[in-house]
Amino acid sequence: MVNDSDSAVAIVQEQVQRAAREREPLCVTGGGTKRFLGRKPRGTPCSVRGIEGIVHYEPTELVVSVRAGTPLKDLQDALSASGQMLPFEPPAFGEEATIGGTIAAGLSGPSRPYRGAARDFVLGVRCLNGKGDILRFGGEVMKNVAGYDIARLITGSMGTLGILTEVSLKVLPSPAYSETRTYEMRLDDAFGLMTSLLSRPLPVSASAFDDGLLRVRLSGSEAAVKAAGDELGGELDRSADTFWTQLKEQQLDFFLEDLPLWRVNVKPQDLPIDLPGRSIIDWGGALYWLKADIRLGELTEIVRPFGGWVTGFRSADQDRDFNSPEGSILQLNRRLKKAFDPAGILNPDRLFSHD
Repeated sequence: MVNDSDSAVAIVQEQVQRAAREREPLCVTGGGTKRFLGRKPRGTPCSVRGIEGIVHYEPTELVVSVRAGTPLKDLQDALSASGQMLPFEPPAFGEEATIGGTIAAGLSGPSRPYRGAARDFVLGVRCLNGKGDILRFGGEVMKNVAGYDIARLITGSMGTLGILTEVSLKVLPSPAYSETRTYEMRLDDAFGLMTSLLSRPLPVSASAFDDGLLRVRLSGSEAAVKAAGDELGGELDRSADTFWTQLKEQQLDFFLEDLPLWRVNVKPQDLPIDLPGRSIIDWGGALYWLKADIRLGELTEIVRPFGGWVTGFRSADQDRDFNSPEGSILQLNRRLKKAFDPAGILNPDRLFSHD
């Protein structure tokens, strides 16, 4: 029996096959909540929203298989009803967010350094390549890409390698108890504490510094969290859940300032990096959300000595400010793109120019 989602996959497959024959660029989307990310989207709309529903979920297995067009909130609600969660705490950036778009964007929330990234929890995928072939991770292997972990390649590829139709994810039990400790301190002192927490056996699930205030979230059993809280001291913030949600979804006043938003990833440092503008420092010191009127090249030169990578996250000129790979990394990406999408029709130029 063919269900609505099977029909929706067939419709998308037919659209891709036609586009490949005619060399017609396709703009692949889920809920469209992350259109601002990457280079400016172009092409005929190709949506996976009709491909929705949970395929298999057995809470005792800690695995869920879900179709790509399923709203992220619906999946999270289903997991929450069984006391479980997506460990990488993905941002949605809007109610229309889908799980396919979430994995295609590859974004992770404040828990990233402590629980892992989105790609760490993707167990398998089904997708359509640029010829309209249906591929399954662990099954059909594409010519010239044997040996690559397709699930990890698809995660964060922004629809440039394939159109996700289904994804299998590892999930975890939701923590029984959480609390957030706050500390008013200088930035240098906050960095010392944040970086020390990365190697201490404490149930830390997030830490961020904003405007003179360090917040450290603890999650786990109530006994373990309270013992860690007593050890760390600080003030108990009973309203911190709102802060972590607004940080993840970029709803804090900081993100609303009328300046370009840069995402600066660096290796954890003992001392903060001197950056222009104003920053919120997340991920235990490894991620700076930076508001500054500065050019990409100039900012890249500042952070390069620290093993840093800059992404223009929100700006008036996506093509100019988004940082594309260079050199051998760019050539590898182009070869992968050619293997998955020979006609170059799937979200062309979204991550890098194909010229």
